[in-house]
Amino acid sequence: MTSEDLQLTADHFSLFGLPRVFGLDLAELDRRYLEVQHRVHPDKHAHLTEADRRVAMQWATRANEAYQTLKSPLQRAHYLLLLAGHDPQVERNTAMAPEFLVSQMEWRESVEEAREDGDVEGLEQLHARLRGEMKAQYAALGQALDAKRNYADAGVRVRQLMFQEKLLHEIDEALEASGA
Repeated sequence: MTSEDLQLTADHFSLFGLPRVFGLDLAELDRRYLEVQHRVHPDKHAHLTEADRRVAMQWATRANEAYQTLKSPLQRAHYLLLLAGHDPQVERNTAMAPEFLVSQMEWRESVEEAREDGDVEGLEQLHARLRGEMKAQYAALGQALDAKRNYADAGVRVRQLMFQEKLLHEIDEALEASGA
């Protein structure tokens, strides 16, 4: 492994030789990840010096982190925004459109009601509806990032999707607790 082969400072997309787009070909990401992992895996460098083995471990860690970020649509969008110089302030900016907040409250009430009633079918329906809404939201996020380069809109969508992902996780937990 030489520094000419790969650049530790390369962004995640460059590390895998992929374009900086939200609409990644995930099969191609998987293929490129496996290629990089094959080249940097620490076992492949076990015969080298301690320092070279540490570098190989850094590369393997870097490849894993980059892969996990790009594999997740929400993390990939957040990362693209940061690369574009637009911090969506996911930790600090909790401002949301009132309609979105009301919608979230209604969703949470419906989930809690279904959970308390042991309504597995209701939870499954909520899950399916939320996944549908999120699919549309991710499509709009892709448009905002790749086609329109509207980073402000994309930042809002990333923050909203964080709420929705958390709610989806809560529905999954409720379904799991109900034995579904």
